[in-house]
Amino acid sequence: MIDFKGSHFENEIILWGVRWYVVYPISYRQLEEMMEERGVAVDHATLNRWVIKYAPEVEKAFRAQQRLVGRSWRMDETYVRIKGQWAYLYRAVDKAGHTVDFLLTPTRDRAAATAFLRKAVRSQGLPEKITIDWSGSNTAAIQRYNGAHKTTIMIRHCKYLNNLVEQDHRAVKRMTRPMLGFKSLWTARCTLAGIEVMHSIRKGRY
Repeated sequence: MIDFKGSHFENEIILWGVRWYVVYPISYRQLEEMMEERGVAVDHATLNRWVIKYAPEVEKAFRAQQRLVGRSWRMDETYVRIKGQWAYLYRAVDKAGHTVDFLLTPTRDRAAATAFLRKAVRSQGLPEKITIDWSGSNTAAIQRYNGAHKTTIMIRHCKYLNNLVEQDHRAVKRMTRPMLGFKSLWTARCTLAGIEVMHSIRKGRY
């Protein structure tokens, strides 16, 4: 399902590079050394281009095969640094800890939370209830969705139950820490797509 047309490297080599970068907390220069040790001469700039180009393609292939999640979600957002500024990664998991969906946005408000909720529902179907903290924007987003679509998603405010998604953030943050910040929102979205896919595969979602 992934188009490798025009590439000067074998498909498996490209997927090696992309997978290792989004699975292990390493820099592009460290990945360059790893590839060289295995007889593949490719510089860190090329590896960066591979991740930006192919990680979203891997995500598309994954979404076509992913398993559906449960109807009880935990929704929250975390922070990602882009060019010295904070962006917001909205994420949700079901009560079993399986990733529902994710969305990186430059703002943290009702519009961003609503955009994430719509994306998650398109991908996974309508939940019965969503557990959130006391975020006013997340509450307003769910209420707005219910009003616009005549749905009855139950809103549950519980910091204790929402620890599940907050703990799940750590796996993603662990990967982004060695990257020392992203250069643009686009490159961050592409890279995080790969990270989230591999994180979901570890959970048995494929």
